[in-house]
Amino acid sequence: MKRSQINQAVKDSTSFFQSNGWTLPPNPKWDVTDFGLNDFGKYGLVLVNLAEEPEYCEKLMYAKKGMITPSHTHKLKKEDIICRTGELAIQLWNGHPENTQPGPFSIHVNGAPKEFKSGDIVKLQSGERVTLTPGIYHKFYPETEECIIGEVSTANDDENDNFFVNEAIGRFSQVEEDEPALVKLVSD
Repeated sequence: MKRSQINQAVKDSTSFFQSNGWTLPPNPKWDVTDFGLNDFGKYGLVLVNLAEEPEYCEKLMYAKKGMITPSHTHKLKKEDIICRTGELAIQLWNGHPENTQPGPFSIHVNGAPKEFKSGDIVKLQSGERVTLTPGIYHKFYPETEECIIGEVSTANDDENDNFFVNEAIGRFSQVEEDEPALVKLVSD
């Protein structure tokens, strides 16, 4: 991923955060990724770590329509994914998508249990959330032109607790330095 793409993603997300009333903390920790797939327009996400504590963390994320966060799960992390602005689609599987568990499974949507079948898609409007437990595979993408996504979770380990269906995916992108960095990334 080129540094110029990262810089543009930081500018675009910052502008959208500000226009929607989201003020970032001083010296935010930025993470811009194409998941190592070299197609940020299709597989991309901008993340800002707002809180990183031993017991919990919080992130604010940004994506444009057409950008997918690929199917993955966590073995340890429990998380709420929250649509903060726009509309967010989340596809869910009870186990690996290529070998899912038969029958319905339950996750909490807006704090209440709801049944799903593997492969179902839940669409979240602004303010709505899902609670994902370890082992639930999920991918998400905006249904609107731009989307702000929140995450509140147990302790986060991006290097060791992301398990993608596509094993070619890397959580952090290789950066080609074609211009000076606007911000330092967590992977820098």
